[in-house]
Amino acid sequence: MNKRIFKRSALALALGLASSWAMAGVSADEAAKLGKELTPVGAERAGNADGSIPEWKPAAQRGAKKGVFPNNPDIDGEKPLFTITAANMGQYEGKLTEGHKELLKRYPNSYKMNVYPSHRFANFPQKILDETIKNATRASIDGVDNPRGAFVGFPFPIPKTGAEPIWNHRVKYRGSDLRRYNNQMIVQQDGKFSLTKIVEDVTFNYANLDKNPPDELKPGTEFLRYLSETLSPPRIAGTYILVHEKAGFGPEGRSAWLYLPALKRIRRAPAVCCDNPYEGTDGHQFYDQVDMYNGVLERFTWKLVGKREMYIPYNANGMVSPKVKYADLAKPNHLNTDLPRYELHRVWVVEADNKPETRHTFKKRRLYIDEDTWNVIAIDDYDHQDKLMQFQEGHLVIYYNMLSATTQPEVIYHLNSGRYFVTALINEDEPYDSTVSYPANFFEANTVQKRTSK
Repeated sequence: MNKRIFKRSALALALGLASSWAMAGVSADEAAKLGKELTPVGAERAGNADGSIPEWKPAAQRGAKKGVFPNNPDIDGEKPLFTITAANMGQYEGKLTEGHKELLKRYPNSYKMNVYPSHRFANFPQKILDETIKNATRASIDGVDNPRGAFVGFPFPIPKTGAEPIWNHRVKYRGSDLRRYNNQMIVQQDGKFSLTKIVEDVTFNYANLDKNPPDELKPGTEFLRYLSETLSPPRIAGTYILVHEKAGFGPEGRSAWLYLPALKRIRRAPAVCCDNPYEGTDGHQFYDQVDMYNGVLERFTWKLVGKREMYIPYNANGMVSPKVKYADLAKPNHLNTDLPRYELHRVWVVEADNKPETRHTFKKRRLYIDEDTWNVIAIDDYDHQDKLMQFQEGHLVIYYNMLSATTQPEVIYHLNSGRYFVTALINEDEPYDSTVSYPANFFEANTVQKRTSK
């Protein structure tokens, strides 16, 4: 090919790429639905045809910013409408995850799902809503790990690819600075459990209402900083994990450090990624299972399957109530099924298939994402023989004092061993504290090293 023809071809390719890049957001006509027939964050405002899913009725902010467990007196005393069991699951299986169906089949005499009236109260601060609407036409994504052009709000309220709902989940609004307990249980088949106590400090650079000007979500953007300290048991007490979470792929997407008391020094930890076991969980949780799904997307291809009506854990205030002790939750084979609250909601379904060249323990993941909050609520995890290996379930709660939503607790059922892992427990400690404020150097490796020397 002569040089002139090559240059023209290269120019045409560049223009084509630039054009597709510019059109990466949704059209102005689609975006105009936000705040009207769609909520500002992209959910369908209306209920379903038979009224079993209600219209969105956003809650107002209420309560102190510290010391308040998730609660809603208007619904916390409700009784179940009906119960799904192994005997009647055939009536409902089209609205059940594969994980729920598996638990019903495995434990027909003990596992059940109590279904309650559905309520859609989730809301966010006005700036989050306003910026989410703007993001619909200005945000785009290159591949799966390189979003750009989004500010403050959910990047992709009208998703077109499988990666976009996952990014909505990863950068969802959770305040500016936050201290939270993340207590964990490994529960054996007989219901006996070992408890690990962790306290976490997090600062959110993205979806931060206090930053002016706000950060753009783009490759290299550091959208949160995280520090965990293990308090007990004694054999791992004093362990620290420090993470700088960034948009991007491979080592570009995360910087991490680990402090182990036996070594007495903090060191870089590239293994804080993907399907490496989370420190102190005895292999029961991978790093990319924190917060249901966490970390780079590059090891999978991501397909947006569509939206479905599903029975999912929702308004789960009873699961994190201080009246409920950890021993009340832990039962043989599965959580105490008298405590979870299931409701019918619409969810986005995303399928992730492991790329052969980037091996992962899971061959396939099917993720279910709540349309009102963009929280990943459940995940079916398959092994490389296409067998359901693990089932992850997050019980969604709304923090009305912050106008945010998250999953507490989160459960990983290990279907190959019969054990299960529970994380994000706060019942016997304290709820989220959003009044904290961290100095600029708090999340630096040398600061953590000095802290451990005191």
